[in-house]
Amino acid sequence: MALTAKTRRVGNVAIVDLTGRITLGESTGILRDELRSLLAQGNKQIILNMAGVSYVDSAGLGELVSAYTTATNQGAALKLLHLQGKLHDLMQITKLHTIFSSFDDEKKAVESFGAGAAA
Repeated sequence: MALTAKTRRVGNVAIVDLTGRITLGESTGILRDELRSLLAQGNKQIILNMAGVSYVDSAGLGELVSAYTTATNQGAALKLLHLQGKLHDLMQITKLHTIFSSFDDEKKAVESFGAGAAA
């Protein structure tokens, strides 16, 4: 299943609902393009909703790290929402859970950006 990315807004927070697999090839490009588009539009508070992501390979994991780095370098914050089983375990094994803020509750994820998120 190819990756799809649909962005919605909750206050000042852009939430990207991802569905499919994040693997080497087109899907990593879709993720990269979506993030760059959001940053170009001035979005500084971004959540990647991973609830619909069924699989992430090493290239996909690298793309998530790249997305985090790109966002941070542009003064934005990138957080993860609804990490599923194997991806959650992978984040623990690779110690990436120490880099990414991750949430199981969308409301808490949005609130984690502070007062500006709800405006």
